[in-house]
Amino acid sequence: METNRLEAFSDGVLAIIITIMVLELKVPHGADLEALKPLLPVFLSYVLSFIYVGIYWNNHHHLLKACRRVTGPIMWANLHLLFWLSLFPFATGWMGENHVAPLPTALYGVVLLCAAIAYYILQSCILKGQGDSKLAGALGSDLKGKLSPLVYLAAIGAAFYQPWISASFYVAAALVWLIPDRRIERVIAECE
Repeated sequence: METNRLEAFSDGVLAIIITIMVLELKVPHGADLEALKPLLPVFLSYVLSFIYVGIYWNNHHHLLKACRRVTGPIMWANLHLLFWLSLFPFATGWMGENHVAPLPTALYGVVLLCAAIAYYILQSCILKGQGDSKLAGALGSDLKGKLSPLVYLAAIGAAFYQPWISASFYVAAALVWLIPDRRIERVIAECE
């Protein structure tokens, strides 16, 4: 299979995930700013999840552009990643609806952790399937990829102590990933 089919399928799934998340934003029953106040936690959790889905979409796109061919393990690893990403609407909605309560906030972290692990598995399958030292060199030590699961684990634990600390860990991890990483882009440019 060519990478463009896998990328198109993944793009479609991610678009549906974002659509489902935005549909969780309910219209307030009132025409003043006070009516929006109860929706603030739901909206903020949506913004955070939208950013995470965008980060995964961006990194997934670059990773697949560096991939020359798709193997069976790559397809299964990609589905594994999409499974965890498809749980974002549920985890986002539950955390937002319950105003960042301990268990929903911890579950949000579990979904983030499992998605990070799934992305690592996909990345590993692509590296193994390509046998490309340039891509491996571009990924390097992948410090952000290794630190993020540790931040998610800390946030899961913090959720039972102080959920807002946990939420701040999730925000901090997202902010780190928003910093553009041009390593894979450089490898793609060299190959073209």
